[in-house]
Amino acid sequence: MESLIDLLILGLSHRTAPVAVREKLSVQPDQMEAALRQMAALPGVREAAFLSTCNRVEIYVAVSDREEALRALTTDLALRATLAEAELEPHIYTRVDAEAVHHLFRVAASLDSLVIGEPQILGQVKDTHETALRIGTAGPILGLCFSRAFRVARRVRRETAIARNPVSVSSVAIELARQVFGSFDGRRLLIVGAGKMADLAARALQGQGAALTVTNRTGARADELAARMGAGTHPWDDLAGALGDADIVLASTGAQQPVLTRTLLLKVQKARRGRPLFVIDIAVPRDVEPSCADLEGIYLADIDDLQKVASTHLDGRRSEADQAEAIVEQELARFIESYRGRQVGPTVTALRARVLGWANADADKTLAAFPQLGERERRAVRALAEGLAKKLLHPLQIALKKDSGDALPLVTAVQRLFDLPAVEAVMPMADEGDDEDQKKAAGR
Repeated sequence: MESLIDLLILGLSHRTAPVAVREKLSVQPDQMEAALRQMAALPGVREAAFLSTCNRVEIYVAVSDREEALRALTTDLALRATLAEAELEPHIYTRVDAEAVHHLFRVAASLDSLVIGEPQILGQVKDTHETALRIGTAGPILGLCFSRAFRVARRVRRETAIARNPVSVSSVAIELARQVFGSFDGRRLLIVGAGKMADLAARALQGQGAALTVTNRTGARADELAARMGAGTHPWDDLAGALGDADIVLASTGAQQPVLTRTLLLKVQKARRGRPLFVIDIAVPRDVEPSCADLEGIYLADIDDLQKVASTHLDGRRSEADQAEAIVEQELARFIESYRGRQVGPTVTALRARVLGWANADADKTLAAFPQLGERERRAVRALAEGLAKKLLHPLQIALKKDSGDALPLVTAVQRLFDLPAVEAVMPMADEGDDEDQKKAAGR
């Protein structure tokens, strides 16, 4: 079966894989260029983009050979995760063709997020495409798909209430802590890390009554966050002391290895004389060694535990989510129709040029063999050749322009039969997205 668009998505998310698997495949910003270049060089891959968040790892590729690309990417992911392919495959999903476009639209619109409607994912998807453009692994097909995904996400936010009073992973973590303690009044909360997630958590805690302290490997960033939030700071080199003073710890660093180890927390708990410590780890890779949950007085929750809390938010947004899903379906139909038109139009033009070119060339040969013919006869020969060519073209043009699901396979067949060049995806027309997204998608 011929494909509409040569897009393939290979990934795993909080829905299919535990954090222990997801963290093996997460890619930090300083590793992204090497990862993208390696993926773009795999057999069957023409373009590549990589989305890596705390809840999902997804590869978006435009392919020249779908099966070859799928095999190569699956092997590459298994090697990155240091897992056998048989171990990794149960967690991986693949989306191809229009199904892949549909998935991208849902991801950008925050309909596939751990917290439905959370605002961070659209920015992460935009960063994913911009990074691939900068490195040079994104091209026209990814540009077309991502550009439309941004439009879909904007429409969902504009026409539904799904993103009003936005809920983030950080705010869900705070809600989990509130369920444990009831109130933050008089509680001491330590934020380990000073990145985006830590910033969001600090904002969610403002005015809740907790005494906030920030510690971070880079002291200047801790000072900056603390100043914005009216919090205190604690030196990173005395992390044990900071933990000893806390009631609640929210860990969100970009470290590749756990910063809160079992050894460290065992030492801390001895100093605390077993006083309970609630630790929420929202980092991927994880900041806290899982075995810390076995220590007396340590109550540990990771990002997978937040799904139980996050699911309660969906109940209140179900009608908005249903409306957003309907918008995605509408936009997908428009995308398919638009993409089909871009494929058919150039093919019809090329077909006419090819067939009329043959007819004119044969007429020239015939006329060269009969130089004695007058101008009237010569015009008649040319008209005959062109008329026969147009009769041949007419049913093909009608079939190609017919708006049906059979159009794209027919386009491919005509391209092969008449030796026409394959039609590359072209960028959306000016009325299909705003100027900013158009420029980014085109790489300008």
